[in-house]
Amino acid sequence: MSTFRQLGIPADLVKGLDELGIITPTEVQARSIPYLLKSGGDFVAQAQTGTGKTAAFGLPLITKIDPKAKQIQGLVIAPTRELAKQIAKQIFRYTKYYGEKIFVETLTGGEPMEKQIANLQRPTHIVVATPGRLLDLLKKKALTLIHVKHLVLDEADEMLSMGFKKELVSIFGLTRQRRSTWLFSATFPDSLQTLVKGSMHSQPEMLKVDKAHVVNQNIDHRYAVCGKDEKNEFISEFLDDHADERGLIFVRTKAGAIALGRQLEKFGIPVDVIQGDLSQRERDKVLRGFRNKRTRILIATDVAARGIDVEGLSFVIHYQLPEQFEYYTHRSGRTARAGKKGTSIALIDPRERKKIAKFEEALGVDFTEMG
Repeated sequence: MSTFRQLGIPADLVKGLDELGIITPTEVQARSIPYLLKSGGDFVAQAQTGTGKTAAFGLPLITKIDPKAKQIQGLVIAPTRELAKQIAKQIFRYTKYYGEKIFVETLTGGEPMEKQIANLQRPTHIVVATPGRLLDLLKKKALTLIHVKHLVLDEADEMLSMGFKKELVSIFGLTRQRRSTWLFSATFPDSLQTLVKGSMHSQPEMLKVDKAHVVNQNIDHRYAVCGKDEKNEFISEFLDDHADERGLIFVRTKAGAIALGRQLEKFGIPVDVIQGDLSQRERDKVLRGFRNKRTRILIATDVAARGIDVEGLSFVIHYQLPEQFEYYTHRSGRTARAGKKGTSIALIDPRERKKIAKFEEALGVDFTEMG
């Protein structure tokens, strides 16, 4: 098993990783970092939530920055405000012991634009942004991308599914002088393949993580057979039995998430619900309470949960199995972070047993039935 130093990461960055408890490289890190450090050319990698992709591109990106040049040299694009803030925070943490200071700025919606414009007057080496806010600030001439050498797209498939194709094409056009494009994505739909072919300078290095490494190996996958009316009772009993643990419950629809939240509160279980109808202010309040451990259980829809990364979650419960295999990986990847173990529980009705077999085959995992 390689270490980060063996992969080529400088000792002062490794010191920062050690302090964060990031000791052993994940599969995507071990296979991405050497290429990105040495070549730094165009690169495409499959990387699910929870596989350590931020370090996979963040560490090499730091080494590509010239601290003496007070210009934006690295640009990271993420689909959501939460993910962008998490990426920026991690990159900042990595640089704690790193020679000369690397300055990182986050540009997302939901924050005062005037404050972001003022912050951009300071030296900035790396910008982490959501597509819409970045283009809004460019229109106001609050920043320039003419010195960007390295462009990173994280969760590129999510950005396309959220309707950001036009914005991404604009960003590619505004960074034509870049030396490289690094793209990380859980899936590669035709629309993303077309975008890659039309926007990268050269044939990219491709990394396809074996499916056995796509799903976090520290997750215990289980399922429970429940009738429709039995699911709430199962969840209530499970939460009572695991009263000291925190977790996420995924529901397919907004209405379903709200209804489950009300039902669990009737059982005396305090929960919060995050779904697409919340305003940014309401969403921030819910997430702040969850991160600060004021709330133990969070109920979420797949869309509303994009970008959520909270440490210390012991379990994920799937109120219904998702429609796509990739969504299961995204969901379950919220637990077992930073080398810890976690549990992913799918609640199914008796007719869905065949679905479990399909998920096992597609994801290379084994599910255990709960008694």
